[in-house]
Amino acid sequence: MRAFTQHDGLVAPMDRANVDTDLMIPKQFLKSIKRSGFGPNLFDDLRYLDEGAPGADNSVRPLNPDFPLNFPRYQNASILLARENFGCGSSREHAAWALADDGFCCVIAPSFADIFRSNALKNGILPIELSATQVQVLFDMLFETEGFRLQVDLSANTLTLPNGDIWPFQIDAFRRECLLQGLDDVGITLESTDAIKAFEEHHAKRFPWLFEDLVL
Repeated sequence: MRAFTQHDGLVAPMDRANVDTDLMIPKQFLKSIKRSGFGPNLFDDLRYLDEGAPGADNSVRPLNPDFPLNFPRYQNASILLARENFGCGSSREHAAWALADDGFCCVIAPSFADIFRSNALKNGILPIELSATQVQVLFDMLFETEGFRLQVDLSANTLTLPNGDIWPFQIDAFRRECLLQGLDDVGITLESTDAIKAFEEHHAKRFPWLFEDLVL
């Protein structure tokens, strides 16, 4: 997982509450577990005018001209601004994979569903929770300013606005450290490789009959 320290990115709007994971990546795309290739199908039901299917050539599908992420001004956005209860619904990790694969590394909202927040953090996406009032200020500025960007500094837990205002945000200390170091769950485990190997060797000596056909 790529480390997240500081990021300066274009912001795109998802101006609706209770965006669930089925809306983020519909169920027909859940067959793959490769973690990649989901970006073009992020918000598939909103992004396109037809029904999406795995393996379809998305480049020839009709785009919904009213969907903000299809607007030229929001192309290559890496920060998503949303409303409350973002990521509710099922626990599918594919939702986080789709966001990351489409280029988003940060989501700002008044609140997040717990499982989505966990999946996002484990996949290098920073969920920033701000008050509804602060989020509304950002929406107002976003709609008024084409090319609206924000600067995120995870090392300082701050968000810097174009006008120079600096807003602090909170994040779980352990998950913050994992993001800063670029450690997902596998990476965290590998940090203890020596301790794991020592335990396995000790365990094999205590209970050799369990490891007769196993080479450590």
